Amino acid sequence: MRFVLDADQRDFASSLDALLASSDTVAVARAWADGDSAPGLELWGRLAHQGVTSLATEASPVEVCIAFEALGRHAVPGPWVESAAYLPVALGHEVDGIATVALPPHVPYALDADVADRVYVGTEDGIAEAQVGERRHSVDRTRRLFEVSPDDAIGASDLEAAFDLAVLATSAQLLGAGERLLADSVAYVKQRTQFGREIGSYQAIKHALADVRIALDFARPLVFGAALAEISPSAAKVACAEAAYLASRTGLQVHGAIGYTQEFDLSLWITKVRALVTAWGTPAYHRARVLATLVEPVETRTP
Repeated sequence: MRFVLDADQRDFASSLDALLASSDTVAVARAWADGDSAPGLELWGRLAHQGVTSLATEASPVEVCIAFEALGRHAVPGPWVESAAYLPVALGHEVDGIATVALPPHVPYALDADVADRVYVGTEDGIAEAQVGERRHSVDRTRRLFEVSPDDAIGASDLEAAFDLAVLATSAQLLGAGERLLADSVAYVKQRTQFGREIGSYQAIKHALADVRIALDFARPLVFGAALAEISPSAAKVACAEAAYLASRTGLQVHGAIGYTQEFDLSLWITKVRALVTAWGTPAYHRARVLATLVEPVETRTP
C-alpha cells in the first residue's frame, strides 16, 4: 500500500504546525505542569478554532492522525485524546468545551479532570458522568490524573470504534514525540564537541540515531494504515510506542547527564513518551489484540 497525503491534508498539517511553533508550547507545558492552566486553555481555544476538536466527527481518521502527531511533536498538554478522539465518537457528537474520561482498566484515571467542563467514566453499561476524586501523579508532570466514580449513566454510541480512534490518536502522539526527540538529538550532536570533534561524527552515535530514524519510518505507515482501516490500531500503537521509546532512550544517551534534568526541554518529551507507552492500553494488551486478529481466521475455519 502506498499512501500520500493530499494537498488539503498537507496544508492542514502545515498550518497546524505553524500555529504550534509560534505558541511557545514548551512554556505552555511547563505552566500546565505547575498548575497554571491559563496558557494551555488559551491554546486549546486556538486549536479548537482551527478545527482540531471536530475532526473525529467531521473529518477522517487521517486528519485525526495529522493533528495528534503535531500535538505530540509540540508536547501540547491537555485531555486531547479524550476530548477530540474518544468522546466525540462514543457520544455521537462533538464535545462542547473540554471533557475527559476514565475507562478502566486501560484508562484507570481521568486526565486533567480539574480543568474539564465534563468528566465521564466507562462502565459495564456504557458511559456515565463521573464524580472526581483524589489526584494521582504521573511520570509526565503535564498529565494530571484523577480517580473518578460513576454518577448518572448517559447514552453511548460506538464504544469500540471510539476506543480504536483513541488508540490511533495516542499512536500518532507517540510518533510526533519520537520525531521531536530525534530532531532535537540530531541538532544536539551537531553542536556538542568532545576530543575536538562533534560527537555526531562518531559512528556509534550515527548508528544509534539511524536506528531511531528507521523505527519511526516503519511506524508511520502503520499509523496511516490503521487510519485507513487496513490494519489494527493496536499494531500502530505497538510500533509507535517502541519507536518513540527508542527515540527517548537514544536522546537521553546522546545528551548525557543533562538529559536527566527537569530544566532541560528534552525531559518534556521523554516523560511524555514514557506515560503514553501504556496509555490507552499497555503494549502487552495491544500485542494480544494483534495476535487475536491473526489467529482468529484459522480457529474459525471449517474443516
